[in-house]
Amino acid sequence: MAGHQTYEEQKQLVFYGLKLLAVITIVEVAFALFAKGHISPSITFGKDGGFGQALYMLAMVGASVYKAYFIVFYFMHMAHEVRGLVLSVLLPTTLLIWAIIAFFQEGGSWGSRREQIKEKNLEVVQPAPKPQGYILPGTYNG
Repeated sequence: MAGHQTYEEQKQLVFYGLKLLAVITIVEVAFALFAKGHISPSITFGKDGGFGQALYMLAMVGASVYKAYFIVFYFMHMAHEVRGLVLSVLLPTTLLIWAIIAFFQEGGSWGSRREQIKEKNLEVVQPAPKPQGYILPGTYNG
């Protein structure tokens, strides 16, 4: 562990962190509102599915990852720990990331399957034609 911080240094870091996280969150919210056209209906770049949406998603993910990094390394004091402890805490989070990706993939699969079921329910089935040829007695009631 590096050196211990005084109470005043820790307090200064906490207030710096709160201000930084608040500013990043406010910028994220404002960016999202502009991207979706809630503030100015003529500006929408989060809905078109093109480069604007990719930029919007990248900015949101980047800001969220930076906030998570800041919280883990400074509020949880991982920045001052030995490398082995930091890796033993942070490497298992890759499994969490994998699980999130897997759940989104599974949810997408369920969504597409649900659309197939809706289409099948709306499908009109034609009645079967009357059978032709020799029919065994007592097997056909039509």
